[in-house]
Amino acid sequence: MSEPVLAYLLLGSNLGNRAALLAQARARLAATAGAIVAESGLYETAAWGREDQPAFLNQALAVLTALSPEALLATCQAAEQAAGRERLEHWGSRTLDVDILFFGHETIATPTLSVPHPRLAERRFALVPLAEIAGSLAHPQSDETVATLLARCPDPLPVRPWPGE
Repeated sequence: MSEPVLAYLLLGSNLGNRAALLAQARARLAATAGAIVAESGLYETAAWGREDQPAFLNQALAVLTALSPEALLATCQAAEQAAGRERLEHWGSRTLDVDILFFGHETIATPTLSVPHPRLAERRFALVPLAEIAGSLAHPQSDETVATLLARCPDPLPVRPWPGE
């Protein structure tokens, strides 16, 4: 184990009981990845990439983790599998998606992991919840804050606070 790092994750679900799946993911990640020190509200977002599918619920988490980036990725993928995720098509519907948006101030580029998330600046559904909990966080490559990235985000798809069902 190493010195704890603050990692930012994005949870998403557009199949099944979306809110329950996100709650289960939060509990699992708190038990396996590290302490959740901040969480955004839930946001309902239009599907990005393939818009002919149900809307997503998304939520950003800040997790204080002692895991390596690769171990955190494996933990995120285990949470997806526990939620019944099947990888059938790119940008397809899913019970759970867990993305690593930031891992401390590191830049990571391996065949299996890219951090910061390479398309973060293009995705309103990730930036809105992330800005709620870390608007002043600086992107390690551009040094722009999350709030600045959100203000300039070209994504026109709606992202709305989710009132619950």
